Amino acid sequence: MTKIKLCGLSRPRDIEAANRLRPDYVGFVFAEKSRRYVSPEQAAALKALLDDGIRAVGVFVDADAAFVAGLLDANVIDVAQLHGHEDDAYIRRLRALTDRPIIQAIRVENEADLRRARSSLADHILLDNGAGGTGAAFDWSLLEGFDRPYFLAGGLGPDNVAEAVRRLHPYAVDVSSGVETDGHKDAQKMRRFVEAVRAASEGDRHEQQ
Repeated sequence: MTKIKLCGLSRPRDIEAANRLRPDYVGFVFAEKSRRYVSPEQAAALKALLDDGIRAVGVFVDADAAFVAGLLDANVIDVAQLHGHEDDAYIRRLRALTDRPIIQAIRVENEADLRRARSSLADHILLDNGAGGTGAAFDWSLLEGFDRPYFLAGGLGPDNVAEAVRRLHPYAVDVSSGVETDGHKDAQKMRRFVEAVRAASEGDRHEQQ
């Protein structure tokens, strides 16, 4: 079954919707330039509302490794997602500070980006479009033959995620703007997204049996 990450949650009502839907992951954005930014204090309050079994991912852009590790060790988040220019040396520094899982986001524009993704030292990789965070998809045909499990992001929503699951069989799908209305998370779009992923995953599973 393809796993689900609902990213950019920022309000208690977003957590309530997630608790009903039971995704595998939710995301809190710690990049201050993002309109979905939450402070560590806000994230801690949201995490306290989150049901056990749903893992909280912190999204960072070139943040100090000690700051990231501090949030992990304080259990404000369970996983760190690196969405800036973090390199292998950064991942090694972070690993020296914490043993929590790391996701590295790679912006995919060409085959060289996929080679970098394949060799990443992170526990997981997330493949996004070249601009990142725009809500647009990249050329999925680039992923044909790509052999490392990945989170798929960029341009996903309730109306196209089933196609992505059936065509690409990603380890996980990640959505943010695709389940928003007027800049805020929309509980009905979140529900439709989760249902579409699960239906497509279940269909794939039956075909493989």
